[in-house]
Amino acid sequence: MIDHMGFAVSNYDRAKIFYSKALAPLGYVLMLDVSAEENPSGFPAAGFGANQNPDFWIGGEGKLHHPLHVAFTAKDRGSVDAFYRAALAAGAKDNGPPGVRTRYHPNYYAAFVLDLDGHNIEAVCHSPG
Repeated sequence: MIDHMGFAVSNYDRAKIFYSKALAPLGYVLMLDVSAEENPSGFPAAGFGANQNPDFWIGGEGKLHHPLHVAFTAKDRGSVDAFYRAALAAGAKDNGPPGVRTRYHPNYYAAFVLDLDGHNIEAVCHSPG
């Protein structure tokens, strides 16, 4: 089981704003904002999460050479739709609109966007209708 994950972004302040907006429909909020001075790495870091657990982190070390794929669980299909709209409004690019992806399973409802650094960010709901 994964406790948390994180990756570097090219523009920390811009990415922090993007993820604050894009993840809000999924119940994620900025929980910790660690300054460069407070962080042993010497770079700022932001921890986002729901239920008092910052399990998704971004850091100001600079853009990665290859994009990542991160999928967030959504409580229902409406949350997937809201994530997609919020992410696009915050500057993401479409990488697959909300819909059922039966190639994964009959109830796999997801939306995909490319974040500001080209990472494939997904919201998925596994519940029927």
